[in-house]
Amino acid sequence: MSIWQQLFTRRMLICVFTGFTSGLPLYLLFNLVPAWLRSEHVDLKTIGLFALIQFPYTWKFIWSPLLDRYALPVLGRRRGWMLLTQLGLLAVIAAMGAFSPQTDLQTIALFATLLAFLSATQDIALDAYRRELLSDTELGLGNSVHVNAYRIAGLVPGSLSLILADHLPWNMVFMVTALFMLPGVAMSLLVSEPHRAAPPKTLREAVVEPFHEFITRQGWQSALLILAFLLFYKLGDSMCTALATPFYLDMGYSKTDIGLIAKNAGLWPAVIGGLLGGIWMLKIGINRALWLFGIVQVLSIVGFAWLATKGHQAEIGATQLINLAWVIGLEAFGVGVGTAAFVAFIARTTHPAYTATQFALFTSLAAVPRTFMNATAGYLVEQIGWTWFFWLCFALALPGMALLLKVAPWQEKSA
Repeated sequence: MSIWQQLFTRRMLICVFTGFTSGLPLYLLFNLVPAWLRSEHVDLKTIGLFALIQFPYTWKFIWSPLLDRYALPVLGRRRGWMLLTQLGLLAVIAAMGAFSPQTDLQTIALFATLLAFLSATQDIALDAYRRELLSDTELGLGNSVHVNAYRIAGLVPGSLSLILADHLPWNMVFMVTALFMLPGVAMSLLVSEPHRAAPPKTLREAVVEPFHEFITRQGWQSALLILAFLLFYKLGDSMCTALATPFYLDMGYSKTDIGLIAKNAGLWPAVIGGLLGGIWMLKIGINRALWLFGIVQVLSIVGFAWLATKGHQAEIGATQLINLAWVIGLEAFGVGVGTAAFVAFIARTTHPAYTATQFALFTSLAAVPRTFMNATAGYLVEQIGWTWFFWLCFALALPGMALLLKVAPWQEKSA
């Protein structure tokens, strides 16, 4: 079967929907909420601390065994949880904009935490569904398609919603954004339930066996190296973009500039990078992809440091917009190819019998940097400035690359 025949299948189309509905709430927390708070004159330290509300992404492995063990009364074990969380996300997003950052900051933090919890729970179900849907040979391409759609979802809160915010009140902006959860709802209703592995018979089995299997598969040392790699591989990149929208605003760009230029320049290179990454992985394997794409990902951080040296620009002309587009585009391409390989590695590392719990554990570890380290980003920027902050991100990206020597050796061309 040719690459194009593998790409245009029903399973790959489903991966488009899983990626879009998974990415929308996360990008809302990353892009729209910080822009909303900053435009309402909330200080950078407080915005940075808002990263702590994303703790459900880090701890979702704690309740993931419940999704492995129990099925809801309708739609089955995977689809039932998918639908329930998607309906909850739609309601929470629509309601959030009714509050004022000046007077209701604690309530906004509560709603954002609930949004993160529902989003993390949805990710448990979607990741497990996708792992059970795809064959082992489809993991690289299927997860690349998922990551592409994930990034495309960022166009809604990161571009459309920001543009609307220049013309509509914030409560209307959040209501419009919430409606983009409906494609995910439709997917959950229309797809069939996968039955690749039997569910655990007891809650104890659902909790204990996924960890026991992972640790005993190749021993403690191998397990710890893999966990360390998952923790560090995306650390520098994640921290680099933690306050991206406030950074653009501080450089003098308007919300419309960010919506039209930065987000589109960031989206399409990421999409192209993700698609090329999936195709290249069919040829070179996941291990070598992690090396090559990781190098691009690390080097692309330098562009942000260069842009930061220019400082706040009183007038934004064509040159400034082109500079921004190049910097964001390069970083996005690096993230596109790097994330495609990273997610494929995570999927390959899971055991089909314990998909939800192991996938949740691995992606939770990957979320640790953006939850806890990113919470310090605002403080660091105010202490050392934007330029040195981005060089720090560059340095933090290097340990993850070094761990590839152990967890994904170049000479082992794994599928």
